[in-house]
Amino acid sequence: MQKTAWHQLTVQEVFEALQTDETIGLTEEEAEKRSKQSGLNVLPEPKKEPAILRFLKHFNDVLIYVLMGAAVITFLLGHYIDTSVIILVIVINATIGFFQESKAEKALEGIREMLSLKATVVRNGTRTAIRSAELVSGDIVVLSAGDKVPADIRIFEAVNLNVEESSLTGESESIEKSSRALLKDTVLADRWNMLYAGTSISSGSGIGVVVEIGNNTELGKINASISEVDQLQTPLLRQISEFGKVISAIILISAAMMFFIGYIFHDYGTAELLLSIIGLTVAAIPEGLPAVLSIILAIGVQRMAGENAIVRSLPSVETLGAVSVICSDKTGTLTKNEMTVTSILMRDRDFEVTGTGYAPEGAISLNQKEVRLTEFPLLKRFLVCVKTVNEADLRYNKQGHRVISGDATEGCLITLAEKADERVGKLESQSKIPFDSSYKYMASLVEMEGQKVIFVKGAPEQIFKMANLETANHQGAIWQKKIQEHAKKGERLIAAAAKPVDFSVKSIDHSDMESGFEIIGLAGIIDPPREEVIDSIRQCKEAGIRVKMITGDHKDTAVAIGAKMGIGSDGLVVEGKDLDRMSKEELSETALKYDIFARTSPDNKFHLVQALQAEGHICAMTGDGVNDAPALKRADIGVAMGIKGTEVTKEAADMVLVDDNFNTIVKAVKEGRRVYDNLKKTILFILPTNVAEGFLIFVSILFGTVMPLTPVQILWVNMISAVTISMAIAFEKLEPGAMKRPPRRPDTKLLSRYYLFRIAFVSAVICGGILAMLEEAKDMNYNAAILHTMALQALVISQLLYLFNCRSEKGFAFDREFFSNKAAFLVSGILIAVQLAVTYVPFMNILLGTAPLALEYWMWPLAIGLIVFVMVELEKWVARKFFMAKS
Repeated sequence: MQKTAWHQLTVQEVFEALQTDETIGLTEEEAEKRSKQSGLNVLPEPKKEPAILRFLKHFNDVLIYVLMGAAVITFLLGHYIDTSVIILVIVINATIGFFQESKAEKALEGIREMLSLKATVVRNGTRTAIRSAELVSGDIVVLSAGDKVPADIRIFEAVNLNVEESSLTGESESIEKSSRALLKDTVLADRWNMLYAGTSISSGSGIGVVVEIGNNTELGKINASISEVDQLQTPLLRQISEFGKVISAIILISAAMMFFIGYIFHDYGTAELLLSIIGLTVAAIPEGLPAVLSIILAIGVQRMAGENAIVRSLPSVETLGAVSVICSDKTGTLTKNEMTVTSILMRDRDFEVTGTGYAPEGAISLNQKEVRLTEFPLLKRFLVCVKTVNEADLRYNKQGHRVISGDATEGCLITLAEKADERVGKLESQSKIPFDSSYKYMASLVEMEGQKVIFVKGAPEQIFKMANLETANHQGAIWQKKIQEHAKKGERLIAAAAKPVDFSVKSIDHSDMESGFEIIGLAGIIDPPREEVIDSIRQCKEAGIRVKMITGDHKDTAVAIGAKMGIGSDGLVVEGKDLDRMSKEELSETALKYDIFARTSPDNKFHLVQALQAEGHICAMTGDGVNDAPALKRADIGVAMGIKGTEVTKEAADMVLVDDNFNTIVKAVKEGRRVYDNLKKTILFILPTNVAEGFLIFVSILFGTVMPLTPVQILWVNMISAVTISMAIAFEKLEPGAMKRPPRRPDTKLLSRYYLFRIAFVSAVICGGILAMLEEAKDMNYNAAILHTMALQALVISQLLYLFNCRSEKGFAFDREFFSNKAAFLVSGILIAVQLAVTYVPFMNILLGTAPLALEYWMWPLAIGLIVFVMVELEKWVARKFFMAKS
């Protein structure tokens, strides 16, 4: 069923459609009847998944299934220590995942809180206050300054009614409302005859009729779209999922094959063979990898928090490193959302104004020299005019920030007057004409310097008519040229004029405004870009990241702001109404071609993100308004503003910027790339040990020899030593040139061909060294415990020295950054102490089946570790000299 376009209907048509009356409203009986039919004016509660189910989900992994099978078999065989250790590993990994998962349901709680609690309605011809939840379609609602709009309302009476809609539409200024009908295809931001739930009245008053409630409001649509959006799995999680499936398949096939070989060709007992197969399984599974990855990501989260970026889910840290497109809202994100006068235009000269925002910091200058008002009486007259014909007020909040009460444009004119070198007073008005969009000006009758004057300010075209200036005459042409030049810069222009009148005049009306005025000047106003954003966007370009501006503002303003920031420098822009008419293919093509999108709706933002993702981009979406929430949730990384962002946006986002600074995103991307590089280094570090352990068990079964390691010893190496040493890699610095390379493709393999070669090469060196050591030791009649201990220490020492190989993927280990990572030396010391305890502390000997080693027994493990280190450095030297040089 097609939804009614209420903004298109006349007031009378709305009353007829809703069967209500503008003076009487609904009766209580009719309101109760409608409430039973349509329900309450509330947003639905989301379904909450029980905590136990969310916890159990973390056991749904192929590698975990394999470990569970190993635990069952060891239990049946009576090896309870092995069973306990395996189960402990499984539970630790699930617990880490459970506590780090995102609580996205809070987004819906935040959006429900935006609805007003009370509403003033007309029922049975009497005004009464009711709970907003009790509103029904057809209710007549009375609103005044400061009220929050409780439902979607069609206005039929408005008196200087201005509404703050930036959280819904992205508009940086309050919107003046009126009752006249509009065209059907009028975009949301231009529906001047509508009030929407969750917005607020900034000034004036109005009366309207409720047309939509609850989930049928525009706010309700956003609520529904948030709950329907499926969050995409991050690139890392997708890669690890595929990686786990491949590893599991290889392990199970190898285990079955080894059982067959051991059972048919060797004289193994079934229990002994099963225990050996479990040893192979446990050896091949990188149990420590999930915990290590979580730790590395958690450290990344902490580092980002220090840079004012709060990351709400661990995988998002890594995703930041893969971002290829940042879709940014304009108002409050790229700009300050604080209207600022940047220029004052007069017939014979133009003044520059420095400083941004509502704080009275900055100055008025001419040719880069601060002016004195005593030298420019016309300038002073202009400042007195714009401060006097003004209904706004500026004050300091509890945080010491200057905030506005009233219209943003009027607030910035007060700030302008305060930037003068001397105090500019506000004259007392003897009579006023308030602003209205139908005539686009406001005026005051004042007394100045012994003369009565009418001051007026408003839209230039209206003020020019009052001054009898036409573009055809010389003066009109001069002013028109100035207006065109400044409009191209994205400035909104406000004109001021004055007209002397006789002292007998006590009041003014519109008949006094028709002619006789002299233009004093014009103020050029912008929502200024954040100074640091320009450099941030430049860094994004160097890193191969495209920045796209998606705003609800007008296209001319968007293009001008974009040009200042380096976005869409070709001037190409497309509007939301054009996007609405496009097919999926056209939308995808447009999303790639254009960098500036103006007059967009929440649906436009959402679909643009979808289109970019369909083209293979990893997409970040920034925003601060509730209208941004669905797109933020859909994006690979949703980035919310911490200061000016709504609670809805923060809860829907993956990352919150504490300082609302776009530059923080660039820092977060750097950290994301550092984290991903270190994750890859960690995998490159851990897997050779697993493969070497698997080869050792494989060879032992193949040739029918004694197992070099028990399952518990293998778990010890994989979990304790791997996690301990791997921690050091998490603290490695950003690789040189990391922000000069393009983002990695989403389909990039976690293990490249080079990584596969390195893993096979290192594992072969370790395995070969240990097999040679065991063969040599066999001739010397060492007992099983000593052989196991030597093999275990050889693995650990090889890992320890291989750590320093892995700190740089292809660079020389002993470079100028060798001592930069103190964590590498700290964990090395801890590991050495722990391994000495494993060897010489009695209860550790019992727990792990190890034995104390005499000094001469250490020669082999140390030699194997040194051989691994030297061989890998030689391999990296060959790669640098012959392969990297050619690439």
